[in-house]
Amino acid sequence: MMIKTDRMAPLAAYLLVGVGSLLMLAPFYFMFVFATHSRTEIFNLPPPLFFGNEFFNNLALLTSKIPFWRSLGWSLYVALASTGLTLLFCSMGGYAFALFEFRFKKPLFMLVMGTMLIPSFLGMIPTFMIMDAFGWIDQPRALYIPGAASAFGIFMMRQFVASAIPRDLIEAARMDGCSELGIYWRIVLPLLSPAMGTLGLITFIASWNNFIGPLIVMRSPEMYTLPLALRSMQSPVNTEWGAVMAGAAIATLPLLVLFAISSRRLIDGLTAGAVK
Repeated sequence: MMIKTDRMAPLAAYLLVGVGSLLMLAPFYFMFVFATHSRTEIFNLPPPLFFGNEFFNNLALLTSKIPFWRSLGWSLYVALASTGLTLLFCSMGGYAFALFEFRFKKPLFMLVMGTMLIPSFLGMIPTFMIMDAFGWIDQPRALYIPGAASAFGIFMMRQFVASAIPRDLIEAARMDGCSELGIYWRIVLPLLSPAMGTLGLITFIASWNNFIGPLIVMRSPEMYTLPLALRSMQSPVNTEWGAVMAGAAIATLPLLVLFAISSRRLIDGLTAGAVK
């Protein structure tokens, strides 16, 4: 009886994980399936379960309704800029909080962490007012500059620096005459690559999927990022869901490829320092 129980436990775990995986993959599968069907076919009962031959018609309809490729380019530009700035400033902030000693260090760090407790929707009106005062309404910079130094990113980098970079290594570099900027660029950044890969992936996905930010500051359809542009196609009646699904499928592909390429780095970064 004990042997049977030992054998059944792994099987039950695999079965549970398999069922959960199928449930999570189902929306993606149906999104790609519906991208190849017309609106009429999508609302048939039962709905289509396999791929059709309407993808290119849906794509043509999509590009006729919205500047799809322009919106795709804006999304890519904003996501790359947001990722680059976040990695730069968060790595600097985490390095400073982990290995430097300065006045009010702990209160400042607690203040940074305290911002994580504030619901994001409370910043919508202040964000719009500040961007309007700067003259950044309808400008892509309003999407990547305000969040360039995130509290989560600074905390993540600080924890990684504190656990993975010995102070003796930094002190030895200083004794050899290396400047603080040189230490950061030549020693700290290479050692931070697992954490930076993880933070970069999280930031890119969050920026790529960002809907509320563009909704607040973007006014011209030519400046819409992809989530906002796809939402603009939806109406109470006569929404071309086949075209919307085609756009959503194309928007999802870069994220799937990116995650497939960097999944190991993501796991390594998240688990770094967890095992001694």
